[in-house]
Amino acid sequence: MKHRCLYDSVKDALKGIFHVLRSERNMRIHVACGLVVIILASVLGVPRLEFMILILTIGIMFMAELINTAFEEVVNLITKEYHPLAGIIKNIAAGAVLVAALVALCIGYIVFRDYFLS
Repeated sequence: MKHRCLYDSVKDALKGIFHVLRSERNMRIHVACGLVVIILASVLGVPRLEFMILILTIGIMFMAELINTAFEEVVNLITKEYHPLAGIIKNIAAGAVLVAALVALCIGYIVFRDYFLS
């Protein structure tokens, strides 16, 4: 097996991320929301620990969308025709993204509520 240098591995990973950004509307929405949250947290002076939690949550959201897209692509590679199991796999992966988004929403509410409700 060929050993790859770190540069090539990072380059390929970035290709995957940019592919998902170009091809998946939801990923672009997640990135936009993540940027808004980071800017808002910076402007409001959110404490360091809460800021780190927000960054971690945004990263998990991005990872969920990347993994969901990977599952969808694998299913599409395996079968072009409708198959109930293929649909279930795609639905489960999409469900993981939904769970991550709901958790992110809850964390965002907990972090930002005092800034907007006081």
